[in-house]
Amino acid sequence: MDLRSLVPFSFGGLTRRADDPFISLHREIDRLFDDFSRGAPLMRWPGANGGVELRVDVSETDKEITVTAELPGVDEKDINVTLTGDLLTIKGEKKAEQERKDDNFHVVERSYGSFVRSLHLPYAIQEKKVQAEFKKDVLTITLPRPAEAQASAKKIEVTAGK
Repeated sequence: MDLRSLVPFSFGGLTRRADDPFISLHREIDRLFDDFSRGAPLMRWPGANGGVELRVDVSETDKEITVTAELPGVDEKDINVTLTGDLLTIKGEKKAEQERKDDNFHVVERSYGSFVRSLHLPYAIQEKKVQAEFKKDVLTITLPRPAEAQASAKKIEVTAGK
């Protein structure tokens, strides 16, 4: 028997034993530090906010900012969108359909609970012009840019250096 097969680490790095629990633990710790070093806030880690993670897409044109969030399994009455100055907050709750105490679950990957996500916008938005639509489990919030913000954006020509 080769004793090196019992050691999860070798001089060149990790051995390639996929079933080794030390390798799995090492990968999880590496991923944790990678996420932390990229500036991923703790509130976005799965399970940190009651188990529901809210991810958003933010896009911008000359006329508006659009925030899109996937909220599968959430009812529109359980979503609360607020705007205070330049702070947009999306709150809500994903409720479990029913509680089943007699079932023996083998895998539980679906999550339920409350969620909250706040985004600082680059400028204050007029609340009266904001639109929020929830269609096919996707929340789309349209925030029109104020006239001053539209006029202040100027294109700068980029030239090749010598």
